[in-house]
Amino acid sequence: MLPVSRRYNQNWLPSIFNDFFDDNWVEKANSTAPAINVLENEHGYELELAAPGLTKEDFKVSLDDEGDLVINMEKKEDSKEEKKRGRYLRREFFHTKFQQTMLLPDDADKEKISATVENGVLQVIIPKVEPKVVPQANKVIEIK
Repeated sequence: MLPVSRRYNQNWLPSIFNDFFDDNWVEKANSTAPAINVLENEHGYELELAAPGLTKEDFKVSLDDEGDLVINMEKKEDSKEEKKRGRYLRREFFHTKFQQTMLLPDDADKEKISATVENGVLQVIIPKVEPKVVPQANKVIEIK
């Protein structure tokens, strides 16, 4: 599975740092995208997305018009809820939003994809299409 697009914003980083550090390192350090693991076995693919503190209500997993897997994640904290022990002087983490589109392999069974969230990890199971048994073309026909 391949990510279709990822956008990174490196405008804040002075260009001199790009001369010293590899671009791959810079992208990972600036990325707000959750970590994703993809495992393949003989039965299918398992995708794990790190999402600490999120619940199943914060996710939407779907297939788009082109048959690609789309993972949407959005978490909003209610701004009306006040902390009784004081007031915020600075608050930066009240809203999180993420979308990732992944191309599915040709052998993915798109009708049997399932997803669960447990212990801060979204797990998407993508079974492989079972190979069809094709009868042999050569067959001896009995003469009666």
